[in-house]
Amino acid sequence: MHVSILTFEGFNELDSFIALGILNRMKDKGWRISIASPSKQVTSMNGVVIESHLSLPEACQTDAILIGSGIRTREVIKDASIMSQLAVDPNRQLLGAQCSGSLLLAQLGLLESSPVSSDLTTRPWLLDKGIDVLDQPIYADKNVASAGGCMASQYLAAWVIARLDGIEAAEQALHYVAPVGEKEAYVARAMSWIEPCLNG
Repeated sequence: MHVSILTFEGFNELDSFIALGILNRMKDKGWRISIASPSKQVTSMNGVVIESHLSLPEACQTDAILIGSGIRTREVIKDASIMSQLAVDPNRQLLGAQCSGSLLLAQLGLLESSPVSSDLTTRPWLLDKGIDVLDQPIYADKNVASAGGCMASQYLAAWVIARLDGIEAAEQALHYVAPVGEKEAYVARAMSWIEPCLNG
């Protein structure tokens, strides 16, 4: 399996890096996790500079795509040179968005009749587009998922693992990263949100 994490200029480190870390728990099973960006290097909202692994067109060929958020997402969705590269297909791949990343799902026409989970900052922009925003950390409709709040990126990553390799694998990945002393409760709470989303 190959999963790409779309990471744009001004990205939120928690969205991209938490998902990257959790999904890489699957590398022993041959999974490949890649950061994909419009340019070779991108700088986070807090000044962290990283190099991407994939271009956006290359990312669109992966088995699953997660779209991170950032402080410049509204600029991204207005940039035709970026949006024209995003030839995604929910019939053949999993698609997930974190916080303002859901604006890209909307711009791509993937939320026409579906509510989303998103952060409080992005909520007004989605409501202006006529999209219902749910008060929950993750929501999925078949192959399209959304998560709200930076730390909900763990749920999005686990959703991808559960969909592509099963619930047990997702639980194991979450158990590894969960704080000591609360691992079982942490996993149970997360899976109580994730399992209802496994309807693909």
